[in-house]
Amino acid sequence: MSDAQANIGVVGLAVMGSNLARNLASREGNTVAVYNRSPERTDLLLSEHPEAGFVASKTIEDFAASLAKPRTAIIMVQAGRGTDAVIEQLTAAFEPGDIIVDGGNALFTDTIRREKTVSATGINFVGAGISGGEEGALNGPSIMPGGSVEAYKTLGPILSSIAAVAEGEPCVTHIGTDGAGHFVKMIHNGIEYADMQLIAESYDLLRRIGGHDPAAIAEVFEAWNGGDLESYLIEITAEVLRQTDEKTGKPLVDVILDSAGSKGTGVWTVQNALGLGVPVGGIAEAVFARSVSSKTEQRAAVRGTITSRPPVVEAPENFEDDVRAALYASKVVAYAQGFDAIIAGAAEYDWNIDKGAVAKIWRGGCIIRAQFLNRIVEAYEKNAGITSLLEDPYFAKAVADGEAAWRRIVSIAALSGVPIPGFGSALSYYDSLASERLPAALVQGQRDFFGAHTYQRVDIPGTFHTLWSGDRSEIETEGSSH
Repeated sequence: MSDAQANIGVVGLAVMGSNLARNLASREGNTVAVYNRSPERTDLLLSEHPEAGFVASKTIEDFAASLAKPRTAIIMVQAGRGTDAVIEQLTAAFEPGDIIVDGGNALFTDTIRREKTVSATGINFVGAGISGGEEGALNGPSIMPGGSVEAYKTLGPILSSIAAVAEGEPCVTHIGTDGAGHFVKMIHNGIEYADMQLIAESYDLLRRIGGHDPAAIAEVFEAWNGGDLESYLIEITAEVLRQTDEKTGKPLVDVILDSAGSKGTGVWTVQNALGLGVPVGGIAEAVFARSVSSKTEQRAAVRGTITSRPPVVEAPENFEDDVRAALYASKVVAYAQGFDAIIAGAAEYDWNIDKGAVAKIWRGGCIIRAQFLNRIVEAYEKNAGITSLLEDPYFAKAVADGEAAWRRIVSIAALSGVPIPGFGSALSYYDSLASERLPAALVQGQRDFFGAHTYQRVDIPGTFHTLWSGDRSEIETEGSSH
Protein backbone atom coordinates (compact mmCIF):
# COMPACT_ATOMS: atom_id res chain seq x y z
CA MET A 1 0.00 0.00 0.00
CA SER A 2 1.26 3.48 -0.78
CA ASP A 3 -1.63 5.83 -0.08
CA ALA A 4 -2.05 7.08 3.48
CA GLN A 5 -5.79 6.90 4.11
CA ALA A 6 -6.35 6.54 7.86
CA ASN A 7 -5.94 8.98 10.74
CA ILE A 8 -5.89 6.24 13.41
CA GLY A 9 -4.97 2.56 13.48
CA VAL A 10 -5.65 -0.43 15.71
CA VAL A 11 -3.29 -3.40 16.10
CA GLY A 12 -4.83 -6.49 17.70
CA LEU A 13 -8.36 -7.43 16.74
CA ALA A 14 -9.61 -9.68 19.52
CA VAL A 15 -12.88 -8.58 21.12
CA MET A 16 -11.55 -5.42 22.82
CA GLY A 17 -9.51 -4.34 19.79
CA SER A 18 -12.32 -5.05 17.33
CA ASN A 19 -14.84 -3.16 19.42
CA LEU A 20 -12.50 -0.20 19.84
CA ALA A 21 -11.86 -0.13 16.07
CA ARG A 22 -15.62 -0.19 15.41
CA ASN A 23 -16.12 2.64 17.92
CA LEU A 24 -13.43 4.73 16.22
CA ALA A 25 -14.89 4.04 12.76
CA SER A 26 -18.36 5.11 13.88
CA ARG A 27 -17.19 8.62 14.79
CA GLU A 28 -17.29 11.35 12.19
CA GLY A 29 -13.89 12.23 10.76
CA ASN A 30 -12.17 8.95 11.61
CA THR A 31 -10.83 6.49 9.05
CA VAL A 32 -9.45 3.43 10.81
CA ALA A 33 -6.57 1.22 9.72
CA VAL A 34 -6.55 -2.30 11.19
CA TYR A 35 -3.95 -5.04 11.48
CA ASN A 36 -3.81 -8.38 13.25
CA ARG A 37 -0.99 -10.91 13.33
CA SER A 38 -3.50 -13.58 12.25
CA PRO A 39 -5.14 -12.24 9.06
CA GLU A 40 -8.23 -14.39 9.67
CA ARG A 41 -9.32 -12.03 12.44
CA THR A 42 -8.93 -9.06 10.12
CA ASP A 43 -10.95 -10.78 7.41
CA LEU A 44 -13.70 -11.68 9.89
CA LEU A 45 -13.95 -8.07 11.15
CA LEU A 46 -14.17 -6.71 7.60
CA SER A 47 -16.79 -9.23 6.53
CA GLU A 48 -18.98 -8.64 9.60
CA HIS A 49 -18.71 -4.83 9.52
CA PRO A 50 -18.32 -3.55 5.96
CA GLU A 51 -20.05 -0.32 7.01
CA ALA A 52 -16.99 0.64 9.07
CA GLY A 53 -14.83 1.26 5.99
CA PHE A 54 -11.72 -0.21 7.60
CA VAL A 55 -8.39 0.06 5.82
CA ALA A 56 -6.89 -3.40 6.28
CA SER A 57 -3.26 -4.49 5.98
CA LYS A 58 -1.54 -7.86 6.07
CA THR A 59 1.86 -6.54 7.20
CA ILE A 60 3.01 -3.97 9.73
CA GLU A 61 4.79 -2.10 6.95
CA ASP A 62 1.58 -1.76 4.91
CA PHE A 63 -0.28 -0.79 8.08
CA ALA A 64 2.21 2.03 8.71
CA ALA A 65 1.93 3.17 5.10
CA SER A 66 -1.86 3.36 5.38
CA LEU A 67 -1.66 5.94 8.19
CA ALA A 68 -1.49 9.70 7.64
CA LYS A 69 1.30 11.53 9.51
CA PRO A 70 1.77 11.83 12.35
CA ARG A 71 0.94 8.15 12.35
CA THR A 72 -1.12 7.10 15.37
CA ALA A 73 -1.69 3.45 16.29
CA ILE A 74 -3.38 1.87 19.31
CA ILE A 75 -2.10 -1.55 20.38
CA MET A 76 -4.78 -3.86 21.83
CA VAL A 77 -2.89 -7.09 22.46
CA GLN A 78 -2.28 -9.17 25.57
CA ALA A 79 0.06 -7.48 28.03
CA GLY A 80 3.61 -8.76 28.23
CA ARG A 81 5.89 -10.07 25.51
CA GLY A 82 3.24 -9.71 22.83
CA THR A 83 3.04 -5.99 23.52
CA ASP A 84 6.82 -5.60 23.39
CA ALA A 85 6.97 -7.46 20.07
CA VAL A 86 4.36 -5.19 18.45
CA ILE A 87 6.05 -2.07 19.84
CA GLU A 88 9.34 -3.19 18.28
CA GLN A 89 7.64 -3.75 14.91
CA LEU A 90 5.88 -0.40 14.95
CA THR A 91 9.01 1.45 16.11
CA ALA A 92 10.86 0.03 13.09
CA ALA A 93 8.07 1.06 10.71
CA PHE A 94 7.23 4.48 12.20
CA GLU A 95 9.14 7.79 12.09
CA PRO A 96 9.95 10.51 14.64
CA GLY A 97 6.79 12.38 15.67
CA ASP A 98 4.53 9.34 15.19
CA ILE A 99 2.55 7.97 18.14
CA ILE A 100 2.31 4.44 19.53
CA VAL A 101 -0.44 3.88 22.11
CA ASP A 102 -0.61 0.82 24.37
CA GLY A 103 -4.28 0.45 25.29
CA GLY A 104 -3.90 -2.81 27.21
CA ASN A 105 -3.72 -3.46 30.95
CA ALA A 106 0.05 -2.98 31.18
CA LEU A 107 1.93 -2.68 34.45
CA PHE A 108 2.83 1.01 34.68
CA THR A 109 6.53 0.31 35.33
CA ASP A 110 6.63 -1.56 32.00
CA THR A 111 5.08 1.53 30.41
CA ILE A 112 7.76 3.75 31.96
CA ARG A 113 10.43 1.43 30.52
CA ARG A 114 8.79 1.30 27.09
CA GLU A 115 8.28 5.06 26.93
CA LYS A 116 11.94 5.66 27.70
CA THR A 117 13.05 3.23 24.97
CA VAL A 118 10.63 4.40 22.29
CA SER A 119 11.00 8.13 22.95
CA ALA A 120 14.75 7.80 22.35
CA THR A 121 13.86 7.16 18.67
CA GLY A 122 11.81 10.36 18.47
CA ILE A 123 8.55 8.41 18.39
CA ASN A 124 5.94 9.21 21.05
CA PHE A 125 4.81 6.35 23.28
CA VAL A 126 1.56 6.59 25.26
CA GLY A 127 0.28 4.14 27.87
CA ALA A 128 -3.50 4.53 27.99
CA GLY A 129 -5.73 2.83 30.52
CA ILE A 130 -9.06 1.92 28.93
CA SER A 131 -11.91 0.90 31.22
CA GLY A 132 -15.39 -0.35 30.50
CA GLY A 133 -14.84 -3.86 29.16
CA GLU A 134 -16.14 -4.99 25.78
CA GLU A 135 -19.24 -2.80 25.96
CA GLY A 136 -17.23 0.28 26.89
CA ALA A 137 -14.74 -0.28 24.08
CA LEU A 138 -17.62 -0.34 21.59
CA ASN A 139 -19.92 2.34 22.97
CA GLY A 140 -17.63 4.66 24.94
CA PRO A 141 -15.01 3.80 27.56
CA SER A 142 -13.29 5.86 30.22
CA ILE A 143 -9.78 6.53 28.92
CA MET A 144 -6.68 7.37 30.98
CA PRO A 145 -3.78 8.30 28.66
CA GLY A 146 -0.28 9.13 29.81
CA GLY A 147 2.62 10.17 27.58
CA SER A 148 3.83 13.55 26.42
CA VAL A 149 1.82 16.72 26.05
CA GLU A 150 2.91 16.80 22.40
CA ALA A 151 1.39 13.38 21.72
CA TYR A 152 -1.85 14.32 23.45
CA LYS A 153 -2.37 17.25 21.08
CA THR A 154 -2.89 14.73 18.28
CA LEU A 155 -4.34 11.90 20.33
CA GLY A 156 -6.68 13.90 22.57
CA PRO A 157 -9.33 14.79 19.96
CA ILE A 158 -9.38 11.19 18.68
CA LEU A 159 -9.84 9.71 22.15
CA SER A 160 -12.43 12.36 23.03
CA SER A 161 -14.45 11.29 19.99
CA ILE A 162 -14.84 7.72 21.28
CA ALA A 163 -14.92 8.20 25.07
CA ALA A 164 -18.02 7.91 27.19
CA VAL A 165 -19.73 11.20 28.00
CA ALA A 166 -20.78 12.12 31.54
CA GLU A 167 -22.71 15.31 32.19
CA GLY A 168 -21.66 16.68 28.82
CA GLU A 169 -17.93 15.98 29.25
CA PRO A 170 -15.90 13.23 27.52
CA CYS A 171 -14.46 10.74 29.99
CA VAL A 172 -10.83 11.24 28.99
CA THR A 173 -8.06 13.50 30.26
CA HIS A 174 -4.28 13.63 29.96
CA ILE A 175 -3.24 11.96 33.21
CA GLY A 176 0.50 12.72 33.13
CA THR A 177 3.80 11.65 31.61
CA ASP A 178 5.11 8.13 30.83
CA GLY A 179 3.33 5.53 33.05
CA ALA A 180 0.81 7.84 34.74
CA GLY A 181 -2.15 6.63 32.69
CA HIS A 182 -1.58 2.96 33.38
CA PHE A 183 -0.89 3.72 37.05
CA VAL A 184 -4.26 5.45 37.45
CA LYS A 185 -5.98 2.60 35.55
CA MET A 186 -4.34 0.15 37.97
CA ILE A 187 -5.71 2.08 40.95
CA HIS A 188 -9.13 2.22 39.26
CA ASN A 189 -9.09 -1.57 39.07
CA GLY A 190 -7.99 -1.86 42.69
CA ILE A 191 -10.93 0.28 43.78
CA GLU A 192 -13.14 -1.91 41.57
CA TYR A 193 -11.97 -4.97 43.52
CA ALA A 194 -12.88 -3.31 46.81
CA ASP A 195 -16.25 -2.07 45.55
CA MET A 196 -17.22 -5.53 44.28
CA GLN A 197 -16.15 -7.20 47.52
CA LEU A 198 -18.18 -4.76 49.64
CA ILE A 199 -21.25 -5.37 47.48
CA ALA A 200 -20.72 -9.14 47.76
CA GLU A 201 -20.47 -8.86 51.55
CA SER A 202 -23.69 -6.84 51.60
CA TYR A 203 -25.42 -9.61 49.64
CA ASP A 204 -24.06 -12.24 52.04
CA LEU A 205 -25.28 -10.31 55.07
CA LEU A 206 -28.75 -9.81 53.61
CA ARG A 207 -28.98 -13.49 52.77
CA ARG A 208 -27.39 -15.23 55.74
CA ILE A 209 -28.53 -12.87 58.49
CA GLY A 210 -31.39 -11.00 56.82
CA GLY A 211 -32.89 -14.25 55.51
CA HIS A 212 -33.66 -12.87 52.01
CA ASP A 213 -33.51 -14.95 48.86
CA PRO A 214 -31.59 -13.66 45.80
CA ALA A 215 -34.71 -12.23 44.12
CA ALA A 216 -35.58 -10.23 47.24
CA ILE A 217 -32.00 -8.99 47.54
CA ALA A 218 -32.17 -7.89 43.90
CA GLU A 219 -35.10 -5.65 44.85
CA VAL A 220 -33.05 -4.19 47.71
CA PHE A 221 -30.14 -3.38 45.39
CA GLU A 222 -32.46 -1.88 42.83
CA ALA A 223 -33.85 0.44 45.52
CA TRP A 224 -30.34 1.36 46.65
CA ASN A 225 -29.46 2.22 43.06
CA GLY A 226 -31.98 5.05 43.23
CA GLY A 227 -30.09 6.80 46.03
CA ASP A 228 -26.57 7.78 47.00
CA LEU A 229 -25.27 4.29 46.10
CA GLU A 230 -26.31 4.69 42.45
CA SER A 231 -23.65 2.98 40.35
CA TYR A 232 -23.04 0.53 37.53
CA LEU A 233 -21.93 -2.20 39.93
CA ILE A 234 -25.04 -1.89 42.11
CA GLU A 235 -27.19 -1.93 38.97
CA ILE A 236 -25.65 -5.10 37.53
CA THR A 237 -25.70 -6.81 40.94
CA ALA A 238 -29.49 -6.63 40.89
CA GLU A 239 -29.49 -8.09 37.38
CA VAL A 240 -27.22 -10.98 38.36
CA LEU A 241 -29.31 -11.81 41.44
CA ARG A 242 -32.50 -11.91 39.37
CA GLN A 243 -31.10 -14.38 36.86
CA THR A 244 -32.48 -17.94 36.99
CA ASP A 245 -30.45 -20.91 35.81
CA GLU A 246 -32.17 -22.61 32.86
CA LYS A 247 -30.85 -26.07 33.73
CA THR A 248 -31.92 -26.23 37.38
CA GLY A 249 -34.44 -23.46 37.87
CA LYS A 250 -32.35 -22.21 40.77
CA PRO A 251 -31.01 -18.67 41.13
CA LEU A 252 -27.93 -18.48 38.92
CA VAL A 253 -25.84 -17.18 41.83
CA ASP A 254 -26.48 -20.52 43.61
CA VAL A 255 -25.02 -22.63 40.80
CA ILE A 256 -21.93 -20.48 40.18
CA LEU A 257 -18.85 -21.89 41.92
CA ASP A 258 -17.87 -19.62 44.81
CA SER A 259 -14.26 -19.31 43.70
CA ALA A 260 -13.25 -15.93 42.23
CA GLY A 261 -10.21 -15.17 40.13
CA SER A 262 -8.34 -12.02 39.19
CA LYS A 263 -6.28 -10.69 36.30
CA GLY A 264 -3.52 -9.09 38.34
CA THR A 265 -4.36 -5.38 38.50
CA GLY A 266 -5.74 -5.67 42.03
CA VAL A 267 -2.57 -7.47 43.11
CA TRP A 268 -0.45 -4.81 41.40
CA THR A 269 -2.33 -2.10 43.27
CA VAL A 270 -1.59 -3.70 46.63
CA GLN A 271 2.04 -4.46 45.79
CA ASN A 272 2.75 -0.92 44.63
CA ALA A 273 0.84 0.67 47.51
CA LEU A 274 3.05 -1.31 49.89
CA GLY A 275 6.12 0.05 48.12
CA LEU A 276 4.75 3.58 48.38
CA GLY A 277 3.88 3.14 52.06
CA VAL A 278 0.15 3.71 51.46
CA PRO A 279 -2.37 1.63 53.46
CA VAL A 280 -4.98 0.24 51.05
CA GLY A 281 -6.46 -2.39 53.35
CA GLY A 282 -9.86 -2.35 51.67
CA ILE A 283 -8.34 -3.20 48.30
CA ALA A 284 -5.95 -5.73 49.85
CA GLU A 285 -8.75 -7.54 51.68
CA ALA A 286 -10.74 -7.73 48.43
CA VAL A 287 -7.75 -9.35 46.70
CA PHE A 288 -7.23 -11.73 49.64
CA ALA A 289 -10.94 -12.60 49.72
CA ARG A 290 -10.68 -13.82 46.13
CA SER A 291 -7.56 -15.78 47.07
CA VAL A 292 -9.32 -17.43 50.02
CA SER A 293 -12.30 -18.32 47.82
CA SER A 294 -10.01 -20.17 45.42
CA LYS A 295 -8.45 -22.31 48.18
CA THR A 296 -11.17 -24.94 47.91
CA GLU A 297 -9.10 -27.78 49.41
CA GLN A 298 -8.08 -25.73 52.44
CA ARG A 299 -11.64 -24.56 52.96
CA ALA A 300 -12.92 -28.15 52.86
CA ALA A 301 -10.19 -29.32 55.23
CA VAL A 302 -10.94 -26.65 57.82
CA ARG A 303 -14.69 -27.24 57.57
CA GLY A 304 -13.98 -30.90 58.25
CA THR A 305 -12.51 -30.06 61.66
CA ILE A 306 -15.44 -27.93 62.81
CA THR A 307 -18.27 -29.48 64.79
CA SER A 308 -20.36 -26.35 65.28
CA ARG A 309 -20.68 -22.77 64.09
CA PRO A 310 -21.97 -19.68 65.91
CA PRO A 311 -25.75 -19.28 65.72
CA VAL A 312 -26.83 -16.54 63.36
CA VAL A 313 -27.92 -13.44 65.24
CA GLU A 314 -31.50 -12.46 64.57
CA ALA A 315 -31.59 -9.55 62.16
CA PRO A 316 -32.58 -6.41 64.06
CA GLU A 317 -35.13 -3.93 62.85
CA ASN A 318 -33.87 -1.76 59.97
CA PHE A 319 -31.14 -4.30 59.17
CA GLU A 320 -31.25 -3.46 55.45
CA ASP A 321 -30.74 0.22 56.22
CA ASP A 322 -27.78 -0.63 58.42
CA VAL A 323 -26.18 -2.71 55.67
CA ARG A 324 -26.69 0.12 53.20
CA ALA A 325 -25.08 2.63 55.58
CA ALA A 326 -22.14 0.30 56.26
CA LEU A 327 -21.69 -0.27 52.53
CA TYR A 328 -21.60 3.45 51.82
CA ALA A 329 -19.14 4.22 54.62
CA SER A 330 -16.87 1.35 53.57
CA LYS A 331 -17.06 2.49 49.96
CA VAL A 332 -15.92 5.99 50.99
CA VAL A 333 -12.90 4.43 52.70
CA ALA A 334 -12.02 2.33 49.64
CA TYR A 335 -12.05 5.35 47.33
CA ALA A 336 -10.13 7.43 49.88
CA GLN A 337 -7.41 4.76 49.98
CA GLY A 338 -7.31 4.61 46.18
CA PHE A 339 -6.85 8.37 45.85
CA ASP A 340 -4.21 8.26 48.59
CA ALA A 341 -2.29 5.83 46.36
CA ILE A 342 -2.68 8.15 43.35
CA ILE A 343 -1.30 11.07 45.38
CA ALA A 344 1.67 8.99 46.58
CA GLY A 345 2.36 7.64 43.08
CA ALA A 346 2.31 11.15 41.61
CA ALA A 347 4.84 12.31 44.21
CA GLU A 348 7.09 9.29 43.69
CA TYR A 349 7.15 9.43 39.88
CA ASP A 350 6.87 13.20 39.45
CA TRP A 351 3.44 13.19 37.81
CA ASN A 352 1.16 16.20 37.96
CA ILE A 353 -2.15 14.34 38.35
CA ASP A 354 -5.39 16.28 38.71
CA LYS A 355 -7.42 14.17 41.17
CA GLY A 356 -10.68 15.96 40.37
CA ALA A 357 -10.18 15.32 36.64
CA VAL A 358 -9.59 11.61 37.37
CA ALA A 359 -12.85 11.43 39.33
CA LYS A 360 -14.64 13.16 36.43
CA ILE A 361 -13.52 10.66 33.79
CA TRP A 362 -14.57 7.78 36.06
CA ARG A 363 -18.19 9.04 36.05
CA GLY A 364 -18.95 7.31 32.74
CA GLY A 365 -17.77 4.37 30.66
CA CYS A 366 -15.79 2.59 33.38
CA ILE A 367 -16.76 -0.23 35.73
CA ILE A 368 -16.75 1.93 38.88
CA ARG A 369 -18.86 4.69 37.35
CA ALA A 370 -21.16 6.08 39.99
CA GLN A 371 -23.06 9.17 41.08
CA PHE A 372 -20.82 9.10 44.14
CA LEU A 373 -17.88 10.31 41.99
CA ASN A 374 -19.47 13.75 41.63
CA ARG A 375 -18.92 14.23 45.35
CA ILE A 376 -15.22 13.41 44.89
CA VAL A 377 -14.97 15.93 42.05
CA GLU A 378 -16.52 18.57 44.32
CA ALA A 379 -14.17 17.67 47.18
CA TYR A 380 -11.04 18.27 45.08
CA GLU A 381 -12.51 21.39 43.47
CA LYS A 382 -13.02 22.87 46.94
CA ASN A 383 -9.59 21.84 48.20
CA ALA A 384 -7.12 20.14 45.88
CA GLY A 385 -4.69 19.68 48.76
CA ILE A 386 -6.84 17.71 51.21
CA THR A 387 -4.85 14.98 52.94
CA SER A 388 -7.68 12.44 52.64
CA LEU A 389 -11.15 12.30 51.16
CA LEU A 390 -12.28 11.48 54.71
CA GLU A 391 -11.28 15.05 55.62
CA ASP A 392 -13.80 16.55 53.17
CA PRO A 393 -16.93 17.81 55.01
CA TYR A 394 -19.34 15.82 52.82
CA PHE A 395 -17.54 12.52 53.31
CA ALA A 396 -16.77 13.19 56.97
CA LYS A 397 -20.50 13.68 57.56
CA ALA A 398 -21.46 10.67 55.45
CA VAL A 399 -19.19 8.40 57.49
CA ALA A 400 -20.27 9.94 60.80
CA ASP A 401 -23.93 9.49 59.89
CA GLY A 402 -23.37 5.82 59.10
CA GLU A 403 -20.91 5.01 61.85
CA ALA A 404 -23.35 3.49 64.37
CA ALA A 405 -24.90 1.26 61.70
CA TRP A 406 -21.43 0.30 60.44
CA ARG A 407 -20.42 -0.85 63.93
CA ARG A 408 -23.65 -2.78 64.41
CA ILE A 409 -23.14 -4.63 61.13
CA VAL A 410 -19.52 -5.55 61.87
CA SER A 411 -20.51 -6.76 65.36
CA ILE A 412 -23.48 -8.82 64.16
CA ALA A 413 -21.41 -10.39 61.39
CA ALA A 414 -18.65 -11.37 63.81
CA LEU A 415 -21.13 -12.89 66.28
CA SER A 416 -22.83 -14.80 63.44
CA GLY A 417 -19.63 -16.15 61.87
CA VAL A 418 -20.18 -14.29 58.59
CA PRO A 419 -16.90 -13.08 57.04
CA ILE A 420 -16.78 -9.37 56.20
CA PRO A 421 -13.12 -8.59 55.52
CA GLY A 422 -14.03 -5.49 53.51
CA PHE A 423 -16.38 -3.93 56.04
CA GLY A 424 -14.16 -4.87 58.97
CA SER A 425 -10.96 -3.59 57.38
CA ALA A 426 -12.58 -0.29 56.38
CA LEU A 427 -13.88 0.28 59.91
CA SER A 428 -10.49 -0.52 61.47
CA TYR A 429 -8.81 1.90 59.05
CA TYR A 430 -11.27 4.63 60.01
CA ASP A 431 -10.77 3.91 63.71
CA SER A 432 -6.98 4.05 63.22
CA LEU A 433 -7.19 7.51 61.66
CA ALA A 434 -9.61 8.64 64.37
CA SER A 435 -7.54 7.40 67.34
CA GLU A 436 -5.58 9.87 69.45
CA ARG A 437 -2.92 7.21 70.15
CA LEU A 438 -2.08 3.99 68.30
CA PRO A 439 -0.19 0.93 69.61
CA ALA A 440 2.59 1.70 67.12
CA ALA A 441 4.38 3.22 70.10
CA LEU A 442 4.76 -0.29 71.54
CA VAL A 443 5.85 -1.64 68.15
CA GLN A 444 8.61 0.99 68.04
CA GLY A 445 9.68 -0.03 71.54
CA GLN A 446 9.84 -3.68 70.46
CA ARG A 447 11.83 -2.81 67.34
CA ASP A 448 14.28 -0.80 69.36
CA PHE A 449 14.68 -3.67 71.87
CA PHE A 450 15.56 -6.41 69.37
CA GLY A 451 17.13 -4.38 66.55
CA ALA A 452 18.17 -0.98 67.92
CA HIS A 453 15.89 0.61 65.32
CA THR A 454 15.50 3.72 67.53
CA TYR A 455 12.38 5.78 68.23
CA GLN A 456 11.21 9.36 68.60
CA ARG A 457 9.57 10.94 71.64
CA VAL A 458 6.38 12.97 71.99
CA ASP A 459 7.96 15.60 74.26
CA ILE A 460 11.34 16.51 72.74
CA PRO A 461 12.74 16.38 69.18
CA GLY A 462 15.41 13.90 68.11
CA THR A 463 15.94 10.17 67.64
CA PHE A 464 16.61 7.92 70.63
CA HIS A 465 17.66 4.41 71.66
CA THR A 466 17.37 2.63 75.00
CA LEU A 467 20.37 0.51 76.02
CA TRP A 468 18.21 -2.55 76.63
CA SER A 469 21.06 -4.99 77.24
CA GLY A 470 22.94 -2.46 79.37
CA ASP A 471 21.77 -0.15 82.10
CA ARG A 472 18.61 0.75 80.12
CA SER A 473 19.47 4.39 79.98
CA GLU A 474 18.38 6.38 76.94
CA ILE A 475 20.80 7.90 74.45
CA GLU A 476 20.22 10.25 71.53
CA THR A 477 21.29 8.86 68.16
CA GLU A 478 21.52 9.92 64.53
CA GLY A 479 19.60 6.87 63.34
CA SER A 480 16.12 6.56 61.88
CA SER A 481 13.10 5.43 63.86
CA HIS A 482 11.31 4.07 60.78
